[in-house]
Amino acid sequence: MKAFRSLAVAIALGVVSTAPLAAQPLAPRGIAIDARMAEDLGLAVGARVRISARPGEPGDSAMIAAIYERKADPAEVARREYRVRLHLDQLQQLMELDDRVDRFAVGTRDGQSIDSALARINHVAFGFRAHKSRDVAVQSSRTFRVVERFHTAIGIITVVASAVFLLCLLLLSVEERRRDIAALRLMGISRATVVRAIVIEAAIVSLIGSVLGAGVGWIASLLVNAHFQELYRTPLVFALLTPQIFAFATGLSLILGIGSGAAAGWRLVKSSPLSLMGR
Repeated sequence: MKAFRSLAVAIALGVVSTAPLAAQPLAPRGIAIDARMAEDLGLAVGARVRISARPGEPGDSAMIAAIYERKADPAEVARREYRVRLHLDQLQQLMELDDRVDRFAVGTRDGQSIDSALARINHVAFGFRAHKSRDVAVQSSRTFRVVERFHTAIGIITVVASAVFLLCLLLLSVEERRRDIAALRLMGISRATVVRAIVIEAAIVSLIGSVLGAGVGWIASLLVNAHFQELYRTPLVFALLTPQIFAFATGLSLILGIGSGAAAGWRLVKSSPLSLMGR
């Protein structure tokens, strides 16, 4: 069987029937449908259907030769339409279009300049315009760039608020241990040693918090992916926790914890031991 052309075509389906049709002079052409359509309409490989360019027309007989899964494309995740793949000549006959297409892709060989090929095509082009696939992808993904910037802003605000909260928490925690720190100072323990102990404690707490946060984030990502992949019936990953994200979060947590612990410790050890004891 000839390879199917990967064309995104909106085709109106007529009355779908999985029962065998009347005998045809020629064997029906094969088509491929997406898994969402097969699941919703109860179709399987080998079923015969009638396809038409507009509702109400008798259309042509066709046989489902393959069922394919959609790719994880964020631009199509919320679209509800079905997709059908046909042979190119079959599509032209169905749409009554002769040598007309909306768009097509041209590949270059390894080592060939894309810019020079693009310039030559546009120089001789009439009625159409050639663009780089990368430029088309950037143009169609502007919405996702806005969402990405919005998420970045939320992340920065969250980090700043977390740093302030962590600093206040450590200040309160160290403040409650005024007498213990005063006793250490009266025993001859240097200020640097006391601050070092507080910093080590803050670093350990930050590391444990990072591990617990990563576990909560991993479970949350599993729940989010399971829900939205089932809702939109797509393999697209909506939430992802990678080792790079975990390493960045852990490093940031340690930096904030160590900085907050050092600030809280130095603030307290600058006072005299007797004043810390309340005398």
